Amino acid sequence: MRNSSRGSVDPFIVMDVMEAARQAEDAGRHIIHMEVGQPGTAAPARARDALQSAMRADPLGYTVALGLPALRQRIARLYGEWYDVDLDPARVVVTPGSSGGFILAFTALFDAGDRIALGAPGYPSYRQIMKSLDLVPVEIETRAEARYQMEPSDLAAVDYQGMMVASPANPTGTMLGKEALGALVGAAQERGAAFLSDEIYHGIEYDHKAVSALQISDDVCVINSFSKYFSMTGWRIGWLVLPEANLRQVERLAQNMFICAPHAAQVAALGALDAGDELEANMDVYRANRQLMIDGLPRAGFDRIAPPDGAFYVYADVSHLTQDSRAFARAILDEAGVAVTPGLDFDPARGGGTLRFSYARSTADIVEGLERLRGFMQAQGHIDQ
Repeated sequence: MRNSSRGSVDPFIVMDVMEAARQAEDAGRHIIHMEVGQPGTAAPARARDALQSAMRADPLGYTVALGLPALRQRIARLYGEWYDVDLDPARVVVTPGSSGGFILAFTALFDAGDRIALGAPGYPSYRQIMKSLDLVPVEIETRAEARYQMEPSDLAAVDYQGMMVASPANPTGTMLGKEALGALVGAAQERGAAFLSDEIYHGIEYDHKAVSALQISDDVCVINSFSKYFSMTGWRIGWLVLPEANLRQVERLAQNMFICAPHAAQVAALGALDAGDELEANMDVYRANRQLMIDGLPRAGFDRIAPPDGAFYVYADVSHLTQDSRAFARAILDEAGVAVTPGLDFDPARGGGTLRFSYARSTADIVEGLERLRGFMQAQGHIDQ
């Protein structure tokens, strides 16, 4: 059978790196995983306990398309706890991961041919999902001086019907303050464009609390997930917050595209929302790992970095070492046994000279990974013995 042209999207390179790392492990090698944004911890004990109880008492069939009412209510309460925002639970839509949220939001808010502005470097699946829906990703080359976040001046001459922003961002970990985020929301709304805020890394912050777009306006679409802060990547459970006027459209799409998010994952997510002590213990690990990376990467020869404000990534400029980050990452995997992500995933134009390092795994892995990276760079002659 023929393939569609809109389905001809680029691969998600980090998944290719994961597969290469898996093959190396199958061959008996010990690989340190710094490629993928996956916490090294399991879902919180409260989440797992909640599911065990539900499995004994409930067949866990379909839920309503928008999600379990109790989960939607608890997510709404989270906005009061984290941001002092009074959120109507009716505006919360539970989705099959943030990826399901992107598909629902892009399909509900945009027509084929619409243009969505997003910053580069940025999460690659934004543009690939957009392309598969016949939307046009308009990548804005952001500046290092702006910490790789878009600014309204970047968009003055750009035609767009939507704007996509992430804070904390992947791959850089940089965040927008309230004034900067508000300026972008205002710029989008002035031209009648939809504003989408990817807040999947909220909760994983260091010196300052992340700002939600809901603190600025109700006329925005917020995407979030239980994958990162709540340590539930494989459970595939996330949520949207939408203006009331968009809810019925999203509900109809969710009914037809997904029926509902996995019932079991919804039950676990409800438990995870009350696992604050365990989740903060995870944050202690990320804080320690972040400091190890800030100190250790320059000693290993990766000295063109900026401390991340949030998430668990360091984005490194390696343009003085290579213009082929994919080959460089492969050499690091083959020779050092450390999996890292080529910057080409995040910035097709400039990513040949960047790498992303994840520090989401255990502290012991980070220590070992940094030592291996240092050995690799010494062997390559990039740093002194």
